[in-house]
Amino acid sequence: MSENAAKTENYLNVKHTVASWLFTVDHKRIGVMYLATILLFFFLGGVAAVLFRIELMTPTEMFMASETYNRLFTMHGITMIFFFLIPSIPAVLGNFLLPIMLGARDLAFPRLNLASWYVFTFGGLLGLGAIIFGGVDTGWTFYTPYSSTYANSNVILAALGIFVSGFASIMTGLNFIVTIHKMRAPGLTWFRLPLFVWAHYATSIIIVLGTPVIAITILLVAVERIFSVGIFDPALGGDPVLFQHLFWFYSHPAVYIMILPGMGVVSEIIACFSRKRIFGYHIVAMSSLAIAILGFFVWGHHMFVSSQSMYAGMIFSILSFLVAIPSAIKVFNWVATLYGGSIKLDTPMLYALGFIGLFTIGGLTGLFLATMAVNVHVHDTYFIVAHFHYVMVGGMVMAFFGGLHFWWPKITGKLFPEMLGRITAIIIFIGFNLTFFPQFIVGYLGMPRRYHVYPEEFQLLHVMSTGGAAVLALGYMLMGVYLLYSLILGPKASSNPWKAAGLEWTTPSPPPTENFLEPPVVKHEAYAYTEEDTYRDDAETKGDTHG
Repeated sequence: MSENAAKTENYLNVKHTVASWLFTVDHKRIGVMYLATILLFFFLGGVAAVLFRIELMTPTEMFMASETYNRLFTMHGITMIFFFLIPSIPAVLGNFLLPIMLGARDLAFPRLNLASWYVFTFGGLLGLGAIIFGGVDTGWTFYTPYSSTYANSNVILAALGIFVSGFASIMTGLNFIVTIHKMRAPGLTWFRLPLFVWAHYATSIIIVLGTPVIAITILLVAVERIFSVGIFDPALGGDPVLFQHLFWFYSHPAVYIMILPGMGVVSEIIACFSRKRIFGYHIVAMSSLAIAILGFFVWGHHMFVSSQSMYAGMIFSILSFLVAIPSAIKVFNWVATLYGGSIKLDTPMLYALGFIGLFTIGGLTGLFLATMAVNVHVHDTYFIVAHFHYVMVGGMVMAFFGGLHFWWPKITGKLFPEMLGRITAIIIFIGFNLTFFPQFIVGYLGMPRRYHVYPEEFQLLHVMSTGGAAVLALGYMLMGVYLLYSLILGPKASSNPWKAAGLEWTTPSPPPTENFLEPPVVKHEAYAYTEEDTYRDDAETKGDTHG
């Protein structure tokens, strides 16, 4: 074969491979494409965070003006929340694993699933366009009338990006609900479902009911900005508090869109690495639905300092305390599961334990914010920033990376270096606490969020936060390096390297196109571990879990 003919053949092979991915309806490949897409947004959001953390090392302006700083933290918020946190676990792990956990060949609507990735990517590109063409300076909340009338930035383009990507979430949520209802394997009754599935079912309900509200709200901001229609701007006869009601009606349940799938991941990891069925399985499953329902009734605690009445504030305060109960049930039941278990501290388990600790701190500080008197004092301070990050980064991101490590052998067919994984999990845990715990203190002392010029007495705490951010960035970079190494040169994984229970571990790694060589029939309860089902220190197990 001539050199030109060989080049032509290679080109055609690459073209065929790319086309096979871009036009696939295999839920596993779509999950991998989502993974690559959201990791790009995670990287961009992380770069923005590092830049403004460097700026905050000094109490006076260092290298960026106020407008630049505003655009940078807005870019960080929009990118991380709408294009990473919300889609990450459902779109990646949910897409890849949900049909396999149900014993199905694919999701109910495979083409709709592929369309959701294209819609999400297009929405993300619109968001990137807003950043490239000058950025947005409103903050991720787009508060009116600033965003709808006065902001001198690309609000409309960013709003369209969020509006479009919301349709991708709705497509995914509908797909999950129908698949869970209609495509379970024989014998897989509702109370034999893994808690990962229960969590995604509850999340999908929130997505389908809540996402249209934020989509319409953001669209109304664009309409008022373009046509000067009086919706939110008081100068035009509008009501800015109406925007807050509409925005937080979705955005507080959106917290559970981010955290509920993470809770499902943690349930799977805790059961596997303690070799026990989840304590109180039924109540943990029902608590996911309770969170989904109650989450729609607590939006008003974001508005204690707005014009809502004190009596409305009292009701929202009580409801906010109430919604903490199902989350507390999960934490207590995970701890009860660990008690007396045959615990093995592999990488996924370290992330799961980190999730429990950090999410507990985030949840307890949420009770402070549900108290009106405390909320008024710390409203719009760094206390809020710390609370939110303990819930989202300490919770959801820890769960996402824990789940990614747990199912990495199943997704890629390769093993990662276990010792490096453990070291990285510890580095990330330390870096996170060093970054965000000082912000509780500086916030309680009264420093407002979104300011880059501040009194000198706060400098030490900000320097600690920036140092922690550097440690956190090191951990994420180290993870990227060894996972990439694993993908290329890692040893081959067996079908069940963790000796875990669940249908996904009965298939080869990675699974075939139709998931199962033979249609499965479920005859056991979820997490069917026994007292004899403990880790064996034989050569096979060591080879599987210590790649």
